Order: sequence, then C-alpha cells, then structure tokens
Amino acid sequence: MSWFESFVLGLVQGLTEFLPISSSAHLRLTAAFAGWHDPGAAFTAISQIGTEAAVLIYFRKDIARIVSAWFRSLTDKDMSADHDAQMGWLVIVGSIPIGVLGITLKNQIEGPFRDLRLIATTLIVMGIVLGIADRLAARDEDGGKHRAVKERKTLKDLGIRDGLIYGFCQAMALIPGVSRSGATISGGLLMGYTRESAARYSFLLAIPAVLASGAYELKDVGEGHVSWGPTIFATIVAFFVGYAVIAWFMKFITTKSFMPFVYYRVALGILIFILVSTGALSPHAGDSAG
Repeated sequence: MSWFESFVLGLVQGLTEFLPISSSAHLRLTAAFAGWHDPGAAFTAISQIGTEAAVLIYFRKDIARIVSAWFRSLTDKDMSADHDAQMGWLVIVGSIPIGVLGITLKNQIEGPFRDLRLIATTLIVMGIVLGIADRLAARDEDGGKHRAVKERKTLKDLGIRDGLIYGFCQAMALIPGVSRSGATISGGLLMGYTRESAARYSFLLAIPAVLASGAYELKDVGEGHVSWGPTIFATIVAFFVGYAVIAWFMKFITTKSFMPFVYYRVALGILIFILVSTGALSPHAGDSAG
C-alpha cells in the first residue's frame, strides 16, 4: 500500500465512519474503483481506532462521568441506581453480541462478506430500513392533522432489553455495507428513541467493540501489502477528519432527517449492481488488483 493510498483510505474512513453509509463498504469500494488491493478487514479495523479516538475526545466528559460512576458502582451499592453507572453496564451488555459474532464469523468477515454484490444488497436493504425508521421518528415528532406529537425515549429510558437489541444491531455491521451507526441508529429509532439519543448511544457503544477489534487485528499488520507506516498514517488522517465529521453530524441530526443518506445508499447499491452485472466491475475487484 502506497502513502497516497493510505491517505485516501484514511480520508474515506474519517468521512464515513459516523455517517450511516458504512465506512467498511466505502473502503472496499474505493479500492475496487481505483484498482487497488482490497485493504482488508485488518486495515479497516485498525484505521477505525483513529475515528474512535475522535469519539473519546468529543464525548470525553460523558465518558469520564460514565467510567467513574461505573467503577464506583462496583463497591457502592447505592450507585447501582445512578444513570451513568447503568450506562456503563449497558455499554458492556450491548458489546457482547458483536464480540461473540465477530470471533465466530471471522473467516466470513475477511472473505465472503467482502463480495461487492453482498455490499450492494446491504447498502440498499439497510438504506430502506433507515428510511422507514426515520419516517416513523418524523411522524412522532411532527404529529399531524389527526395525531398528537408523541414523546420519544431518551437514554434515561434505556434498559437491558433495549441495550441488547442495540448490540445485535451493531453486530450486523460486521457485514460491510450495513453501517455500524446506520444499524444502531435505525434500531434505536424503531424502538422509539430520539435521533440524538440513538446516535449518542451508537457512538458510545462502538468504543469497546472498535478498540478491541483494532487491537486484535494489530497482529496482521505487515502481512501482505499492508504495512505499519501507511496503516498508522491512515489512522491519524481518519482521526482528524472523523472528529470534524462527528461534530457536524451531531448538530445535523438535531434538525435534519436521515433521508439524504437513504437516497445515497440506495443509489450507490444500484450503481454497484449495474457495474457488476455489465462486467465493468468484478464482485471480487481488488483481490488480485496490482
């Protein structure tokens, strides 16, 4: 992997990680369209450490409060009812599904799941799911001629059941094209949470999963065409770009809908199917590209 490739891929990772359009799919597609080698699951997981570092800094006050309360709850029973302490436990509970499935499906994640036809399918299907979830949220928030405005849930309403559902939604993102934020936000909206609450928990829930995945994949750097220097460079680029994107996205969702992302996902998925069906793009493009 050249330094230019690592810069472009780090830029793509930072731009797409927090948007509900799938960063892993865009890394895969960028390499395929450019005629580069598929960067692979290891590169993707490690570069995501950069964007998660941006989450740690952006939500540093929330995270510090949650971690502090969680540790105190281990020795102080009175802290068990504290919302921040409960959030700590819920992040742990919600991380279980992706941890178990990530290990179980490792070979599929690194192989069959990276087929461009599957990516196109997940882009379209999850785009439609996100669109439905967004419309339901908008209906509750706006009400209507014969409907009153319906109050949506916040993170204070989050319990173990919802935390696990969020966790299984996040685990779906093991398939490129699903999108970690897209799946968890969609799940949150369908469960009745506000856009801001769904996005906030989505980002917090991703921290242990992404950091653990990145650390696990460190052993594979240096194998094949991916080396340490470009990987670290891409991770740094992803951090700076990702921080800017997360700051913009958290403001965006307070007043805007997710429909632009829905249209983009569906259009991109259709484009991939057209390119593959006409032979302009191989479903395994990048596997043997030089």
